Order: sequence, then C-alpha cells, then structure tokens
Amino acid sequence: MAKFDTQVAIVGAGPAGLMLSHLLHQAGIHSIVFEAKSRRHCEERVRAGVLEHTSVELLRLAGVACRLDREGMRHQGIELGLNGVRNRIPFVELTGKCVTVYGQQELVKDLVAQRLAENGDIRFECGEVSLHSIDSARPIVRVRSSANSDEIHCEFIAGCDGFHGISRLSIPEPAITFYDRSYPFAWLGILAEAPPSHDELIYMNHERGFALYSMRSPKITRLYLQCRSDEDIDEWSDDRIWSELHTRFASTDGWRPIEGKILQKGVTGMRSFVTEPMQFGRLYLAGDAAHIVPPTGAKGMNLALADVHFLAAAFKDYYRSNSQDRLQAYSATCLKRVWNSQRFSCWMTNLLHRIPDQSAFDSRRQTAELEYVMSSRAAATSLAENYVGLPLDGL
Repeated sequence: MAKFDTQVAIVGAGPAGLMLSHLLHQAGIHSIVFEAKSRRHCEERVRAGVLEHTSVELLRLAGVACRLDREGMRHQGIELGLNGVRNRIPFVELTGKCVTVYGQQELVKDLVAQRLAENGDIRFECGEVSLHSIDSARPIVRVRSSANSDEIHCEFIAGCDGFHGISRLSIPEPAITFYDRSYPFAWLGILAEAPPSHDELIYMNHERGFALYSMRSPKITRLYLQCRSDEDIDEWSDDRIWSELHTRFASTDGWRPIEGKILQKGVTGMRSFVTEPMQFGRLYLAGDAAHIVPPTGAKGMNLALADVHFLAAAFKDYYRSNSQDRLQAYSATCLKRVWNSQRFSCWMTNLLHRIPDQSAFDSRRQTAELEYVMSSRAAATSLAENYVGLPLDGL
C-alpha cells in the first residue's frame, strides 16, 4: 500500500476545492485534491453562473481572474416582472457594484489550469474515497480503485465534495445538526444555443409560475420555468418549453427570448440546507458539502468561495504562527454569512414563485410585496446590496 503525505487533503475538485488548493499554494501550504469524476466532467458540468462583486474581487486578488475579466459579462442590474410589466433594479446606481455572469464550469477550467501550471496535485478519477481518524491529529484519506489502494496521511481535511459527497457523512451524527427545508416546486432548466436577447437577468412572476431568463456566454442562454417537484421531463418537448417561456415572459413592451436549439434540459428540486457546525476534529466542510441554497438568490458558488477564503486564512494562521483561533472560529464565521444568504434566498424564492395551495390572502400579500420592491428605492436597495454581495474582509 503506497503512502503519500500532505498538509491538507482536499476532497472535491469544484470551485471550492480548487480555489482552496490555489490559495494554500500561494501561502506555501501543500495540498492534494481528490476528485472521483474526470477532469472533462468537472470542466463541462454546467451549474451556477452569477458571481457577486465580492467573489470577483477574491478571484482577482488570487490572480485567477484574467479570463473572467476578459470574457465575463458584467451586469449592472436585474429586472423583476409582474403581470407583464418589468422594472429594473439598478445595482450600480444603488450600491456602486455589479455582478458578473461567468459559468461555474469556466471558473473550474481556469482554476484547474492554474493549479496544473503550479504543478498542483489534482487526482481526477481517483477512485473511492473514505475518511478516517478525522478527530485525531493525523487524519487519513484512503483511496481505492480497481488498480490500487492508497493511504494518505495529512494534518487536515477539507470536505469540498458537494451535497452528495462523503465528507459530511463522515461526521458522527451526534456531533452535527442539519437544518433543512424543501420547497413544494422545482425548476425546469434549459441550456439553449441562442445569443442573449437581453442585457440582464429577468425574474418574472406569472400566474402560471415563475420564470427566469439568464445566460452563460455570448452564444448560450440559460432559462428556467417553475414546475412541479415531481415533474416528468419527458413530458416537456422543446416546442412546449418555448411556448411556456414565451407565455410567462410576455411583456407590455413586446420583448421575447430568442429561441435556439435546446442543448440540455432537466428538473432541479428546490431546497435550503445548513450543516452546523461546519467542522469536526480535523475535517472542515466548505461549499455545498455544508449548505445548499435555492438558486433564486444566486448565492451557491459565492458562498463556496467565501468559505474557502475564511478556511485558507485560518490555515495560514496555523502554519505561520501556530494559531488555531481562526480554525476554531471557522464554522461560526462562515455560518453568519450562510444564514444571511439563506434568509435572502428564501425571501427571493417566496417573493417570486407561485406557492401551491397558497391562500387568496397570501397571494395578494405576495403581489403587494413584489410591487413594493419594484417601486420603492429603499426596498430595491436592500435587494441590490444582498444580490451583489455583502462586504467580506473589507472587499
């Protein structure tokens, strides 16, 4: 059995794991990244696409934003719609900040390329990973494949392997608490080969359900429809999808999304999930391994980047001055931001979706609240400052 040693073992090669590995490299801290999927899978998996102002600044400071700055689409606001009328929330005017649309898969490509250029150790298709002795001073990562079995001794483990990964499941049940909420609807999402037909995202509240217009590149658009949680995607032909999108986005100004070949479609459930604490022994959780937010508020990837920002700073303190203060405070520090993002994402979700079996009173109240946000500068400012990203260590 071969043995490898590293300071920090990182499980998962998504944005959180790769960014953490890069930040640790900059601090002179060695890490190994373990990823069960192939490099191609990680670089082509389409997920989130909206980066907060704060996240962009983090990536710039880390020296990995060259392509993002060149190709990312900067959005200075979003539009909210109700009953065919849209109103713009001007982020820059209200907060002085904007967001950037840049697909998660593009950021993963950038981070992989950066780590490989730095001779970073990323082990794609590594095999079955298991964590052991995580509450000891010398935790172990075991990796088994059909060809061999490796045992990696390390000082810390960072669990960045997503909601379905093994990291969170490695923590004993009595030591962890889960806070969970499932929403009574889902999103039917499509990726279409069509140039953007609008400069910014459009969030539309319609009597048939919520719809979101977004984009991933100058040639690809991303659109969503609210649907049932148990929706059968096979019942949705391309023609039916486009017809429903045109119905829900129908506006008094005549705007319509440009149609194109549908490259991908699927149904995604909506849930909120938080793990407390985000650490146990020498194991630290980050990103979706620790929390899930409904995508309405565009917070998932941004929370992951914030998590590893705090975690990298804590590891730096430990290795430079033997201080464990930030490591001990890691969970509490992250959870303040996590719960605020949960609050905002839940609010946005409830504001914009048609809630099944909602009373007539609550339906009218919801409409009044959305009209207020669309017409009040104070309410719009609150939405804008949460959407572009609250300050993070002075950023």
